[in-house]
Formats: sequence, C-alpha cells, structure tokens
Amino acid sequence: MPIADYLKILQQCFGKKIAIIGDLMLDRYVWGNVSRISPEAPVPIIDVIRETDGLGGASNVANNIKSLGAIPFLLGVIGKDSNGLALKHLLETESFDTSGIITDPTRPTTVKLRVIAHQQHVVRIDNEKRDTINSEIEKSILQILENNIHSIDGIILEDYNKGVITQNLLQNIIALAVKHNKIVAVDPKSSHFFNYKNVTLFKPNIKEIEEAFGRKISSNEELIEIGKELLHKLHAHNILLTQGEKGMTLIQSHGGVHHIPTRALHIADVSGAGDTVIATSTVAMTAGASVLQAAIIANHAAGVVCGEVGAVPILKQALENSLQNDSL
Repeated sequence: MPIADYLKILQQCFGKKIAIIGDLMLDRYVWGNVSRISPEAPVPIIDVIRETDGLGGASNVANNIKSLGAIPFLLGVIGKDSNGLALKHLLETESFDTSGIITDPTRPTTVKLRVIAHQQHVVRIDNEKRDTINSEIEKSILQILENNIHSIDGIILEDYNKGVITQNLLQNIIALAVKHNKIVAVDPKSSHFFNYKNVTLFKPNIKEIEEAFGRKISSNEELIEIGKELLHKLHAHNILLTQGEKGMTLIQSHGGVHHIPTRALHIADVSGAGDTVIATSTVAMTAGASVLQAAIIANHAAGVVCGEVGAVPILKQALENSLQNDSL
C-alpha cells in the first residue's frame, strides 16, 4: 500500500474512542549507576540518580492510544492507597477520563518497580494481588461500558492475570461488543486464554502460545499450524502472533497468512511493546485500516518503542517517520 495511505489512516485515528478494560498498573522506575559490588552479597549497588512514575499495564495501552490522537476510556480497578492516588493523579494530569476507574479498598494498586542502571534493566519488583474482583465491581465495570457503548469505536481487553478480567466479565463484554458491532481486540494471558471467543483480533505472544498449548514451537510451519488451531478454537476473525525479534504473523479466518518482519533497528527494552501493538492495531482498525494494514502499522510502532528504555508510548511523528523510511 502506498505510504500516503498509511499516513492517511494515522490521520483518521484522531478522535476515535477506545475502551480499555483490564489491569491498571503503576510503573515505578529507579534510575541509577553501578560502580561497585556489595560486600554483603554478590549483587550490584545502585547509586540512585532519580525516581519516576509512569503508566503501566492497561494504563500504558491507554497512553499509546492517546499518543496516536485517539481517545482512551479506561475501565479498571485501583486500591485505596497512595499508589492508587499516584496512578490516578498521573492520569488526570494527562487529561485522561478516569470516570471508569473503580477504587477497591480490599486490594492494593498493582505496582511494578524497575531498577535501571546504565540504561540496562537490573531487576523488577512487583507489588500486587491476583485475586479476582468481586461480583459488584464486575457489574459496575459492565454497567459503565454499557452506558458508553454508543460513543465507543473499539474495545481492548487487556489481561495481565491480576484479577480484573474474569470469565463472566469477558463473556459479557464480548457479547455486548458483538451486539453493537464494535471492534474487540484481546491481549491475553493464560487464565482465560481459550475463553476469548468471537473477537476481532486475538494477540498472544509466542511464550503465551507455548504455555497455552503445552509445547515448544520450533518452526514457522508449526507456528502457523497452532495459529490456525487457535483461530478455530476461538472462532476469532484474526490471530496476531507476536514473536519478538522475529516480527509477527497474522492468521485470518478467510485463510490469509502473513508474516511481518520486525522493524526494530535496535532493541533497548521490550517493556510495553505488546501494549503498543494492541493499542496501535486497534486504533488503526477503527480508523478504517484492514487488519493486515493495522498489523503492519503496529509492527512499526513496536519497532520504535523497543528502541527506548522503559514502557513508553509510541509517538505519532516517530511512527510516521518509521513508515516513511520503510518506503524509501
């Protein structure tokens, strides 16, 4: 497709409204340098330079959507704690709509603490509770979505196995999306892997596929075979298998199979790349792109963010530059 058509799709992303339902997280970073090893244990000592907070999980997906000019609408849960206040403050500072965020005093806000030294990821510390949300919060999330369904162009289910996406909730959300003819895309994890049926786009990575099927994948032929089996099991319209440095493979219900090589020039950090792929592909589809066109655009977006340290959103200008460079 001519580059002008891809750029037109990006322009048409403006104003599209995407609901993101899933696990909200606060990404906390400690940045520093290593100059010595601890005398107490064979571990590096980090001399801290600065600490920063960022949007993680479903919040990072929303951040990517906003960066592309679309309108994110987050539905999820935070704890009644200082981390929840910090996450909500970050969202409100960036003018996100937080009316779909529910506070649950029985669980902590999920926090991922990453220590970065010399631009290298040293360690990650997670503070979270993986118990499923209660039925009242389930009902509240579904009710908020129903109240806004007519203004929404697409829905993303962002599952990190932290308890927000339940079997009952995902079934009701997908049924609502199908009823109202809305695009629904899924970034899955193992708990409900085979329950996301009848969706527009299902986007697992290679590790998730191997865990779900209980086998290692050693060839492209085997990957395609499993992808087709998954397509059949889920009655999905499209399966997008992401494979890190090997790119991604799109398998479609009408029989199309497309391998898309990675566009990453160098990989500094893969944190958040999956968030960028699901966000970019969904927004592109709501803007009129075919699923293949959306996957190609998302592949470029992932290539750009992998060159940055930490989970960062795709910048629209950087994405346009990547697409234009590929056409030269």
